[in-house]
Amino acid sequence: QAPLIESGGGLVQAGGSLRLSCAPTEPTFTRYHMGWFRQAPGKEREFVAGVSWNNESIYYADAVKGRFSISKDNAKKTMTLQMNSLKPEDTAVYYCAADRLFSGVLNGAPASWGRGTQGTVSS
Repeated sequence: QAPLIESGGGLVQAGGSLRLSCAPTEPTFTRYHMGWFRQAPGKEREFVAGVSWNNESIYYADAVKGRFSISKDNAKKTMTLQMNSLKPEDTAVYYCAADRLFSGVLNGAPASWGRGTQGTVSS
């Protein structure tokens, strides 16, 4: 079983919204730093957003700043990515990631990955 399980992907029209969730399968992940990556067809996986274990530090890729919002709820043991004003170029498989070091997430080399959830934006 993957240590991280994503949900919430789907099909939406341009300008619409999607909300992705990531739930760890182990309770110790509440102390992990986490993030979201995405991979579009024919492209490399890229960083989307990252959040420290206590929500004190948050980073976004330039392409999603002002449209996406990441948050981590340790009490509910979930991390979410709220995606608004979606564009066709946001179409990708979105992956949840986690690491004990924030640098592991921000550098694209986290210790754990989810299996991904498809998000498709139609024009």
